[in-house]
Amino acid sequence: MPTSGSNPQRNQPHKARQVAESFGADPERYDRARPAYPGELINRIVAESPGRDVLDVGCGTGIEARQLQRAGCTVLGVDPDERMAAFARRTGVEVEVATFEDWQPAGRTFDAVVAGQAWHWVDPVTGPAKAAAVLRPGGLLAVFAHAFDPPAPVADALAVAQRRVLPGSPFGDRAPAADLYEQMFAGFAGGIRQAGGFTEPERWRFGRQRTCTRQEWLDLLPTTGGLTRLPPDRLAQVLEEVGAAIDALGGSFTMTAATLAVAAKRT
Repeated sequence: MPTSGSNPQRNQPHKARQVAESFGADPERYDRARPAYPGELINRIVAESPGRDVLDVGCGTGIEARQLQRAGCTVLGVDPDERMAAFARRTGVEVEVATFEDWQPAGRTFDAVVAGQAWHWVDPVTGPAKAAAVLRPGGLLAVFAHAFDPPAPVADALAVAQRRVLPGSPFGDRAPAADLYEQMFAGFAGGIRQAGGFTEPERWRFGRQRTCTRQEWLDLLPTTGGLTRLPPDRLAQVLEEVGAAIDALGGSFTMTAATLAVAAKRT
């Protein structure tokens, strides 16, 4: 989840490599708890790409890669974490282990470069420039992420617990997800413009309502950047407090969930 503020880890998350490469601590949970992407997004990526060869940057366990495969694409994943890559390979996704900045294309080119919930871990200018270098003419760069805004009691409980168990953490801020993601995606678009070689970035949005049970939300939270490196005892404290807030709402909650994207085509 993105954060805001003056801390360099917030404004330059691609430099926070310990966080960026911490998600493989429990790939099974990550793949189980992280939601898939809307079919409308997958279909639009396929429709706006000149072909079906896709490079998936920060592919993780292969969530969007498998969706793209089912839509008829051939997908190569790149991820810096061998643990995540190993899980993705077991599900049928080809993965090469490297950061995108260090990855060697070896002359290969693609019809689309995508990144799901991962582009903020990539250098904001080097990343688009490298994408442009491996895209065929008219190829699509599409970066996307989920933006969840749980009810205030749930979000407040998480922020308070994080500040207490991890003082000074940039993840202890309490700000609406919509504001944080607007800042983050504006940065994505700015990096694409600065890199050059692309059409003017477009913004896509796919909104829906999502109902989460206590179990579903507490399964998801340990896969987020603010909690992946917490010791088990401190993680248990955070989950207990957030769980109590959900219990007070009746054991589940409904929230507005949106999948946001920035997309541009190689000129």
